[in-house]
Amino acid sequence: MNPTATIEVLLVEDSPSDARLTQEAFREGKIRNNLTLVTDGAEAIAYLKREGKYASATRPDLILLDLNLPKMDGREVLRRIKTDDHLKTIPVVVLTTSEAEQDIAKAYEYYANCYIPKPVDLTRFLKIITMIEDFWLTVVKLPTEH
Repeated sequence: MNPTATIEVLLVEDSPSDARLTQEAFREGKIRNNLTLVTDGAEAIAYLKREGKYASATRPDLILLDLNLPKMDGREVLRRIKTDDHLKTIPVVVLTTSEAEQDIAKAYEYYANCYIPKPVDLTRFLKIITMIEDFWLTVVKLPTEH
C-alpha cells in the first residue's frame, strides 16, 4: 500500500462514547486515515452498497463492527458483508462488549477477520484501538477494490 495513501475505515458503532474514543485514537494515530461513522446496522449496509445519501461513499479498506446495533444486528451486517461478492474482501474487525462464546463462534462462522472484546477500562480501550490501527493499517496488506 502506498505509504502516503489515506486508509478508509468504516466504524459501525451506536455508542457515542465508544465512537468518540475510537475517533480520537485514530486521529492521534500515525497513519493517515479517514474514519467514517455510521450508528446502526441498516445504515452500515446502505453505506457499503452506496445507497441513498451514501451514493458517493468511499469503499472502506477496513470495517470496525459492533455486534449490538439498532435496526440491524451486527451479526446480520457481518453475514451480509461476507456473502456479498463485492464486499466480502473488506476485512471486518468485530469490536464489541460481548464475550459470549456463541457470539464469538457466530462471528467467525460469518468470516469475521478477528473478534476483539471491548475493554471497559478507558486506557485499555485506547490501547486496543491503537493496536488495531497499528496492525491493520501498517502491518497487513489490505486488498484493493476489484
